[in-house]
Amino acid sequence: MVGMDVDAPFSEQWSQDDARNKAQNVERNELLQAPKNRPTRIVAMGGGTGLPMVLKGLARRAAPKGGQPGVDITAVVAMSDDGGSSGRLRRQHGVLPPGDIRNCLVALAGGKSALKDVFQYRFGGAKGLAGHAVGNLLIAALAELKGDFLEAVRLSGELLGAQGQVLPSTLASVQLVAQMHDDTEVVGERNICRAHGRVRRVSLSPRSPPPVDGLLEAIYSADLIAIGPGSLYSSVLPNLLVDGVAQALKETRALKVMVANLMTQPGETDGMNCLDHVQAVIDHVGPVLDAVLVNGRAPSDESIQRYARKGSFMVTAETRELLSSGVIPVQADLLKEGSKIRHDSRKVAACLLKMARSGL
Repeated sequence: MVGMDVDAPFSEQWSQDDARNKAQNVERNELLQAPKNRPTRIVAMGGGTGLPMVLKGLARRAAPKGGQPGVDITAVVAMSDDGGSSGRLRRQHGVLPPGDIRNCLVALAGGKSALKDVFQYRFGGAKGLAGHAVGNLLIAALAELKGDFLEAVRLSGELLGAQGQVLPSTLASVQLVAQMHDDTEVVGERNICRAHGRVRRVSLSPRSPPPVDGLLEAIYSADLIAIGPGSLYSSVLPNLLVDGVAQALKETRALKVMVANLMTQPGETDGMNCLDHVQAVIDHVGPVLDAVLVNGRAPSDESIQRYARKGSFMVTAETRELLSSGVIPVQADLLKEGSKIRHDSRKVAACLLKMARSGL
């Protein structure tokens, strides 16, 4: 792909209006300053394993160092997960799904600690606590104790020493609903994963749930919004379907960057290239993307063949197609060393920070 190289120099229940006006006042007072005078504000949206990868890299840059101002990080997590430990806690205790929240808090904690290991410890066996992660249980317990899921997340972040805040996209109990290409409707994220069909469109039930307090303000005052990588329909898009989020993304002065997936996801994005991923976002919420960050280094043939045997293929990107959709492709080496085809959190964070601080 011949695209812009990131290593080259870059030349009423709630009031959305109140949130926008408050954030615009912040802009007038603070965005007049040079970025070096304050931390770079990044909002990262997603879920699954992709969002923690981005956060892990950003957390390493959170503290000011070497003349850089540091990073103010806000993670926004989809709340439609209904599988595994999170799903069981939702059904049995009525708590919002804590799993992706937990992973993001641990990613923001940085370094190594016994507490991080405890949060991620998952009970074995076949009954009782089997399959539950300790961190999920702790967040659920704090939510019951405090009567406030958001406070439970905040306290868990304090315990871990998280370098940033994690926000559930909504505090409403939502389910993901998929319209499949064969016109069938599938309700529930875990059922969509089991359907093994091509998804045409997703929505939340109830539709347009209200955003959590602070979400829209964070979007309006950000320097950069990172969207993805991750499961397109089950981790990325649900965040954008929360009421007011798409409009805020259209109005914010922040640079909106989609971090492209490296490989297709069997049963969810089969046969989809980078443009298809971008177009899916546009079809659901309109033109909210400015750029897409794509990997410019090919994995080994052996790795590609191994993934192909499992039905997963490279997400290809063509510059002209992306430009025609109104999105600027930015290319860089984003691969992590090793046999698995994964993003390198340090490389992704470095690219996002350069884009946030220099612009396109």
